[in-house]
Formats: sequence, structure tokens, C-alpha cells
Amino acid sequence: MNQTLVQKLTRTKPVGSGGAAAESLHDTGLSRSIGLFSLTMIGVGATIGTGIFFTMVEAVPKAGPSVILSFLLAALTAGLTALCYAELSFRIPASGSAYSFAYSTVGEFLAFIVAFCLLLEYGLAASATAIGWSDYLNNFLINAFGWQIPEALRSPMIVSTAEGTIYNLNHFNLPPMILVALCCILLIRGTKESATTNAIMVMIKLAILIFFSAIALKGFDINNFHPFLKMTPGELVPGVSGIAAAAGTVFFSFIGLDTIATAGEEVRNPKRNVPVGILGALAIVTVFYMLVAIAAMGAQPAHMFEGQAAGLAVILQNVTGKAWPALVLSAGAVISVFSVTLVTIYGQTRILYAIAKDGLVPKAFQTVNPKTHSPVANTLIVSIVVGIVAGLVDSTFLWDMVSMGTLTAFIIVSIAVPVLRSKDHKAGLPTKGGFRVPFGPYFVPALSIAACAYLMINLSHATKVIFTVWMIVAVLTYFFYGIHNSRLKKV
Repeated sequence: MNQTLVQKLTRTKPVGSGGAAAESLHDTGLSRSIGLFSLTMIGVGATIGTGIFFTMVEAVPKAGPSVILSFLLAALTAGLTALCYAELSFRIPASGSAYSFAYSTVGEFLAFIVAFCLLLEYGLAASATAIGWSDYLNNFLINAFGWQIPEALRSPMIVSTAEGTIYNLNHFNLPPMILVALCCILLIRGTKESATTNAIMVMIKLAILIFFSAIALKGFDINNFHPFLKMTPGELVPGVSGIAAAAGTVFFSFIGLDTIATAGEEVRNPKRNVPVGILGALAIVTVFYMLVAIAAMGAQPAHMFEGQAAGLAVILQNVTGKAWPALVLSAGAVISVFSVTLVTIYGQTRILYAIAKDGLVPKAFQTVNPKTHSPVANTLIVSIVVGIVAGLVDSTFLWDMVSMGTLTAFIIVSIAVPVLRSKDHKAGLPTKGGFRVPFGPYFVPALSIAACAYLMINLSHATKVIFTVWMIVAVLTYFFYGIHNSRLKKV
């Protein structure tokens, strides 16, 4: 039967009773090897680290000491969306996270747009964290051996400054590319091995952040919080624009919530473990973010954060007057940020796997190695692109773009909840059982949408322009390839 254009744009993948996707899960080629603990650690691994180890340098100059409220605002917004993720992950336990949720609710076209947001989100997040890892690696080498990587091999070719963009054609950031290559090798070996390695690295990361907080609090000075609000001329409410702008910058670090959902087809008992993993990861992340942010702000005046490489390590060195705490912190960061890059590349490959399985991008992205149960070609392609971006571009270009992609995907996820509830009601399916967003299908999703939209408004103009260009690319890709090759075209 021929479909009209509107029918093609809004066609959805059916959701069976109890939340299983219409197609069976046993023929995907992926194996269910991830338990609840490893799954939660995937979320924590993709979240804790990016917002604390790196973006304090970007966020504090915008908000001053009130950056603590920025982290809280970002966590609250992520929490609202996490509730929506938890319900959808119970009903639609499939690989692809927000993409799969959108495909089963609001239709193919919006699902494809979400997929492109996720590709932007994961790809740039992996590149940005790899770049930040390079700073801590260099700090570790200085404190441990008195040697540092030559400037030309640890600085990007394209740098953003207050005066504009600078091109250093004789510079190349090599360490991030090495990190991406190591992550690629590990992911190709298989998901179970990658999840176990990630869980170990996450535990090291949490221990390092507790270590940082304990020492930094010894140098706590309440005067560093005065004035608490950073005043901007012309503001109706003093400090609000800075808090919102900083919250938008750090929001991308909550990407870990979506990463948990990308693993839907590789999780044991996904209907239980995915919702619990999402909410558990959010709770752990929020506690650690607030603890470290308060300790860091108390130990150092706000003006010192701007342009400070390997910031947490420098704070410890300044507080103690000794090199060994900074050495321990840098070593821990080198190990733990590896897990962030690993998980974000993993998420990117699983999004592409899900899209390819639906026919919307080439089949090469869904080919799974029968021995390792990992999409080898997919992983290689993603790693090459991520590595090139990390080697050439300054991370300043990347943070807000990742947040924009994350916020857009979160808005679509929030819209999907009432749509799915309505479809259940029309189909006469049970409305109880499993996790449900509290206070009905509209209140929490509406708050989530409003909070995400507010943070998006406060992102930079350049971010909005680049994101618009990316969306144009997404629309053209869909109409020139996806719409003609969709598996639902034959249904």
C-alpha cells in the first residue's frame, strides 16, 4: 500500500504488550550481558567526570560561586527527564534510547531528528572529554617525571579565543587520539569486557573525587562565595542569566542518563534494570557534583577558574603546597576520564546500530561480529571521526553543542510519555504495572520540556547557528536516504 508523505513521516514502530518492541530481541546479534550494577556504572561513568573535571573552567566564569546552583538546576532538569526515561525504558526496552522511544511514539521523522541530535551529542562529548583528558595527563607527567608533552603535540590546530578563531597549522593534539584508539580497541573486544572495565574505572573515579573533596575542604574559605551572584548589567533578576548559562554548559554531562537507555538490548531484565539504573545513576551523580563543586569553590576564588587547565589538580596543589595530592588526582583523572570517553563512544555506536537496523542509515553500521558480539565497522568509523575532531579542535567549540543536542533529545523524550500513554489508552492496554511518571502523563513531562527549553535559550548564538546547520543536514539525509530505505516502508 502506498503511503502519503504525512504517513511516512509519522509512521511508528509498534510496541507490544508489556513493553517489548514488535520485533524480537533475540535476533539482533547483541548479547544480554550487562547487569544492574554495571549498567548503573555505565551511567555514572558517562556523567561524573565531564561536568566536574573539565567544565568548571567554562561554567564558573559565567556564574561565579552560584555555579553550585547551576549544577543543581541542571540536575533538577535532568531529574525530570529521568522520570520520563524510566517509564519509556520499561515500555520500550530497546537499543537506541531516545531514538527508539521517539520511533515508537511520535513517528519516524522526529525519531530521525532525535537520532542526529544523539549523534552530535555522543560524538562531540567523546571528543571533548578526550581533549580534557590530555590536560590531566600532562599535569600527571609534570608532577611525576618533571616532563611534559611538547606544546605542538598537545594543543589543537583550531583554537577559540576572545579575539576570534586562531589556526595553528603546526599544532596537533595527539594524546586524545591515542585515548580514542584505546577505547576503540576495548569496545571491539566486546561489551561485557568493556562494561566490567568501565565499572572498575568508575569506582576509582568516585574514590578520587572523595579524596579531592576531603583535601579541598581543608582550604575552605567562605569569603570565596562572596559575592555569591555574578551581576550582569541590565538583568531584571541579578545573577539569573549567569546561573542559566552555566547550567546550559554543564548540562551535557548528564548524557549518562541517555547512555543507560542505549544499552536496552544488552541488559539482563531490562524492564527492571534500566529504570532503576537511570534513577540510581542520577542520585549518585547529583550528590558527587554538589560535593565537589562546593569543595572547589570554597578552596579557590571564582576568578582563578578561567583558563585553568587540569583545574582540580591545581586546586589541591595550591591548598597543600605539595605536588603529591595533585599527582594522585591527575592519575585518577587519567584513569577515570578514560571511562567517560569509552562510554560515550559506546553510546554513539549503539545509536548508529539502532538507526541502521531500521534502514535509515547504511547497513554497515549494524553488522555485528559473531565472535565478540560488537559492531566492529561501526566502532571503527565512529572512533576515527571522534579522534580527528579531538586532535584538531579546541574543546571550547564542543561543550555547548553537546548540551544543545542533549536538551533537544530530552524534550522529545518528554513529549513521548503522554503520546505513549494515549496510544495505550486507545489500544485498551493496561495502564498500571512497571514504573510510571508520577502525577499523571502531563505534569512532569511539561516541566521537563519547559526546563530544557529555558536552558537552550541561554546557550550562545554561535551554538544555535551551528545546531541549525546540523539539523538541515539531518533533514536532507532523511529525505535523500532514510525515507526511501526505511524498513517500515515495506510494512
